[in-house]
Amino acid sequence: MPRRPRRNHTPAFKAKVALAAVKGEKTLAELAQAFDVHANQITAWKA
Repeated sequence: MPRRPRRNHTPAFKAKVALAAVKGEKTLAELAQAFDVHANQITAWKA
C-alpha cells in the first residue's frame, strides 16, 4: 500500500477540528474518522 503524501492543514481546519473535540459531542475516534486525521493529531491541536 503506497504511503499518502504529506498533507498541510490550514489553521482554520485545525481550529474547526479542535473546537469539535472540545465540545465533546463525539469521541476522538469518531472525529478522527470524520475529518480523516489521526486521533493523536486532534489531541495535539487541542493543546
